[in-house]
Amino acid sequence: MSRDLQGGKEYGILKAQQEERLDSINKEYLDDPKYCNEEDLAEKLEAYKKKYMDFDLNDKGDIDIMGLKRMLEKLGVPKTHLELKKMISEVTGGFGETISYKDFICMMLGKKSAILKLILMFEDKGKEPEKPTGPPPKKGIADLP
Repeated sequence: MSRDLQGGKEYGILKAQQEERLDSINKEYLDDPKYCNEEDLAEKLEAYKKKYMDFDLNDKGDIDIMGLKRMLEKLGVPKTHLELKKMISEVTGGFGETISYKDFICMMLGKKSAILKLILMFEDKGKEPEKPTGPPPKKGIADLP
């Protein structure tokens, strides 16, 4: 039983170290004058970091083809092996077989509309809006049309 706990602790340490690395990369973007006019940059980077960490399955700091496959399947947009390779090539500029965090951030903040970026941007649009719960709010005469 203690062995299971040790693995969990080690995984937690590994994830904490990964988050530190990604936070330091985020800081580079926050300090970069090129991105100073980007609206809500800190919030965007934090959201991108969380998304990236969810799909970095090999915990090596990059998303490989299996991580990308799982990401797209979870989003309900499964792709073939060839399509996945093409997406990685598009994000990395053809210079790698994995997507580094910097590649990922450049894609998300860049002007180029990579297929992966479009899928990630519209994933929330497909979710049903939350319905209010409880009794409807009371309205006064001023609220009438």
